[in-house]
Amino acid sequence: MDSPESMVEVGRREAEEEEEEGVSGKGTWKHAAFHVATTIATPAAYAPLPFALASLGWPLGVSSLVSATIATWYSSILIASLWKWNGEKHLTYRHLAHSIFGFWGYWSIALFQQVASLGNNIAIQIAAGSSLKAAYKHYHADGKLSLQHFIIFFGIVELLLSQLPNIHSLRWINALCTFSTIGFAATTIGVTIYNGKKIDRTSVSYSLQGSSASKSFKAFNALGTIAFSFGDAMLPEIQNTVKEPAKNNMYKSISAAYTVIVLTYWQLAFCGYWAFGSQVQPYILASLSIPKWTVVMANLFAAIQICGCFQIYCRPTYAYFEGRMMSNKSTNHFPLRIQLIRLLFTSIYMILVTLIAAAMPFFGDFVSICGAIGFTPLDFVFPALAYLKAGNIVKNSKLGLLMKPLNILIAIWFSIVAILGCIGAVRSIVEDIKNYKFFHDM
Repeated sequence: MDSPESMVEVGRREAEEEEEEGVSGKGTWKHAAFHVATTIATPAAYAPLPFALASLGWPLGVSSLVSATIATWYSSILIASLWKWNGEKHLTYRHLAHSIFGFWGYWSIALFQQVASLGNNIAIQIAAGSSLKAAYKHYHADGKLSLQHFIIFFGIVELLLSQLPNIHSLRWINALCTFSTIGFAATTIGVTIYNGKKIDRTSVSYSLQGSSASKSFKAFNALGTIAFSFGDAMLPEIQNTVKEPAKNNMYKSISAAYTVIVLTYWQLAFCGYWAFGSQVQPYILASLSIPKWTVVMANLFAAIQICGCFQIYCRPTYAYFEGRMMSNKSTNHFPLRIQLIRLLFTSIYMILVTLIAAAMPFFGDFVSICGAIGFTPLDFVFPALAYLKAGNIVKNSKLGLLMKPLNILIAIWFSIVAILGCIGAVRSIVEDIKNYKFFHDM
């Protein structure tokens, strides 16, 4: 069995080979903005936000959402600023962590990234299946196809897209996904307001439901959900696709993507909670009923966008296995063999994700646990600590004096959020397993 050091070396060779092949440095800041927006602003990410607010209440819910937005934008800028921080190019999140924290940094990020990407793809595959089923039921109310059928159909599409070689090859797909994000947000916000006005407003309650213990666990769960909604474990990989000056282009792409996020996340979260109050569903589309054709359109926008998001998040896993299975230079002389190897491990990955999604279609639970133990360490805690460790803060300046305590505060607070979110998510999964059978048609 290979030593951990040799496995790190495999990853480094993989990054070097990718650069030699000219994959890096071709995209514009607009391409990167498409990637970032597709990675973060997926319908599966912000569709549960009204439910998260309903679990926290107006004051705590709004403050948590706004602070998470600001904190993740700031953390993303920190990661982008670490590009070539020591004069070397770090093509993946894992290698950036290795350059700053060494061996343990590499493997910690590798673990969190795999948890985040696998958990995210399980959650969004459930969301995609739910959206496709909703559209199907509109035209075939008595149709016999279940949620599991649509999860499998979506898995087949993703297996085909998985044969594309790298993130840069997804740029036009992700451009379509970004427009689908905007279409989904505009349609869903409009339909939510329309439905909200049709409801007897005196019947809508904003009080927190359940016992004191239940309220606490729901609040913990909601913190994990909000963390998931801002998940982006792929910034260095995306920055690798951007032409020089990579830092400035990445700053622009992050800010552009977060403009889309603010214009969609906040409105949908606030409108969804206003419309349905404490009775809002974990997936906002499940709360919408009229007009039916607009609900179908929102579901189709969601399914299209999720296609691109799924691909972004499966790439770290693919890259790892490609580095392990294709490290032998002899494979370069057999292109067909490379394609067969890719088909083999992408098929194994898709079968695993599809099986879990179909067996336990508990969308809200996977969202929360993925946000708590995957995205929170990657998107909140690590950037703050990495920037401090790398020593990029200007000393003896007002900005430096402000950034150091701010980074420490962010790292400590979101570490607590990760623990609380994990507790709430695990409890929810246990409760759902008690109430539903495996392969339940939700």
